[in-house]
Amino acid sequence: MYSDKLVLCASSSYEQKYYLNEDFNALPESVKEELKIMCVLYTEDIGGILTLEFDEDGNLMLNVTSDEGDLLFDEIGSVLKIKEIQRNKAELLEALELFYRVFLLGEDLA
Repeated sequence: MYSDKLVLCASSSYEQKYYLNEDFNALPESVKEELKIMCVLYTEDIGGILTLEFDEDGNLMLNVTSDEGDLLFDEIGSVLKIKEIQRNKAELLEALELFYRVFLLGEDLA
């Protein structure tokens, strides 16, 4: 159904904006709010742009980019914060992968 990568959500410290892909409107409001808080806090603390996207196999990836001349972007803090998110939000991230595989890729749970 989808090729390459599909963005779930993104947050930008440059534009001070948050985006949630409308393909994921079926997610519970609590999950959408948790994603928003997680992404916005990341970009407020670290800077840059955080994008959560699914690859073609349904794996959720946290991608970080920053402007080349951004001296305020904390590269070391970014790596540490991503690891912290993956550790503390593991259950949420796994549930999102399951949601994507079942509802958007049409995989069978069995």
